[in-house]
Amino acid sequence: MKEHSTDCAGDAGESDEMEQNARSTAHDAKTLCRPGRYIGIDIGGTKIAGALLDFDSQGVCWVLDTARVPARRGSRQVVQDVNRVVGLLVDGEAGARTEHESGHLESGQGGKPRVAGIGLCIPGRVYPKTGVVENVANLDISRLALTDAISETTGLPAHLENDVNAATLGAYVVFGGRNKSKAESQSKSDVFAFLNLGTGLAAGVLRDGMLDNGFSGVVGEIGHIPVERHRWRCTCGQIGCLETAAGGNAIKRLWPQADPPMPDIIAKAHDAGEKEHETASEVLAAVIGAIADAIDVLALAIDPRIIMIGGGTAKTGAPLVEAIRTELRARARNSPFIASLHLDERIALVDASEPIGCIGAAYAMAKTIKGRA
Repeated sequence: MKEHSTDCAGDAGESDEMEQNARSTAHDAKTLCRPGRYIGIDIGGTKIAGALLDFDSQGVCWVLDTARVPARRGSRQVVQDVNRVVGLLVDGEAGARTEHESGHLESGQGGKPRVAGIGLCIPGRVYPKTGVVENVANLDISRLALTDAISETTGLPAHLENDVNAATLGAYVVFGGRNKSKAESQSKSDVFAFLNLGTGLAAGVLRDGMLDNGFSGVVGEIGHIPVERHRWRCTCGQIGCLETAAGGNAIKRLWPQADPPMPDIIAKAHDAGEKEHETASEVLAAVIGAIADAIDVLALAIDPRIIMIGGGTAKTGAPLVEAIRTELRARARNSPFIASLHLDERIALVDASEPIGCIGAAYAMAKTIKGRA
């Protein structure tokens, strides 16, 4: 796979390209009535990333190509940049074809497989049924009918999801069917959660492979549960939201001397000889405590089979997960009830190399074509 990028110094090595071209991932969600080739676009505050994906009827997903461009502020600029990423992916289709293709895709000009649709995801208040997004502050978008704009310029159907919900779908596609015991596989219902440790703190919930949006679309906004013990004021207006300790902006506020902050916090908290050891230990306790609280909320409110952890803070990797597990085990020692839930065994880290936002957005598009999102 060759990654098109206008803000990187160079491309991945040849061996990485071969490995990526051959990469496939499976999931246990319902099969797709409309398998085929899709484009997934993940719109963020600093970059717009895209992936060209192929889904077969059993839900196996191949990542064929990726592209990204820097994000610009403004509705018109966002639409232009999304179209630019789509163009990069479509232009690269001929070189992206892999041996797994068996003729099940429709052909367009030149015999190239035709893209069936475009999945989009973006932060902010998203209305999937209308394709409208509102209040994306870091992109200067007050209201934008995004799917209409993209469909008009590309001639392809499009579907829009909130970025955390798309990441939840992507994590489920890639990892959802793993680590299931025989009893769990035979369960009448599967509940899956994704905890996003990004700029803020939020979660996505899937029930039997379908997004649970609740009554007003705020399912998973656990970052605004006001139980954090330091009682810091949140941007939402409340005091003591979990996000005030575990959100990315909050962690930067608590530890401004390093960017990214978490690796430095963990390293100094574990080094008794470090001059900032005591302060780092206090900050680490606040951050990990809030994350563990969020996991407790998810476990007790929806009882998921697994909680996948992703987002910018999660790129800290294994040291972060071990700190979370240590806190969960400490809590379990004081409560036989909590111990019986085995929460430390029910969390897993999303592979940062997987474009789960793009995968989830494309998967939502594929399910929309089927008739349900």
